[in-house]
Amino acid sequence: MLKKSFILTFLVMLFAFLCLAQVVKLPEPRIDGTVSLEKAISLRRSVRSFSTQFLTIFQISQLLWAAQGITDPFAKFRSAPSAGATYPLEIFVVVGKNAVENLEEGFYQYDPFTHSIRLRFQGDIREQLAQAALNQSWVKDAPVVFVIAAVYERTTARYGERGVRYVHIEVGHAAQNLCLQAVALGLGAVTVGAFYDEQVKSILKLDRNLSPLYLIPVGYPS
Repeated sequence: MLKKSFILTFLVMLFAFLCLAQVVKLPEPRIDGTVSLEKAISLRRSVRSFSTQFLTIFQISQLLWAAQGITDPFAKFRSAPSAGATYPLEIFVVVGKNAVENLEEGFYQYDPFTHSIRLRFQGDIREQLAQAALNQSWVKDAPVVFVIAAVYERTTARYGERGVRYVHIEVGHAAQNLCLQAVALGLGAVTVGAFYDEQVKSILKLDRNLSPLYLIPVGYPS
């Protein structure tokens, strides 16, 4: 009995360690960048051609924070406004091979509360994602692709059918934040809404209640 208890404890500890090993704590975001908001707005354009230069983990951190990061540590408000603070959005990032310094290729989910990303699965899936996005080549050429998905029920549970509109408004807020932050970091981005929903869900192995709304390739302009 004692031996079985020891083995069970060991397995639980091993599982916890493996789970922690898949979580990457991100650098703290900066809130005092060198590019003004006005400058970022004036320079923002859709960029569809990217260089092969890799990104840094700091850039990934900053982009995720801009899209959905916590900006009020007490009330837990985020960088983009949300109807009734229901926060229906989930942010993911597809990382290509040799695309981000010290980060392996794979599909990661952002946790705004801990400002970290969790590896959901390994592998470079940009080619598959591009095919699901009507063969838009910039989806596979960009070093990373941010994915914004929504759990509609978080908002419609409070606002009914009108909550769907609120979710669509909110994803626009988050996407614009990310695009402006990309400009401020010297990067380019393009928002992609044309894709086969079910194919994207299958490739990304998204939960049934998650609906993909945006793919946003990001990288250095070529």
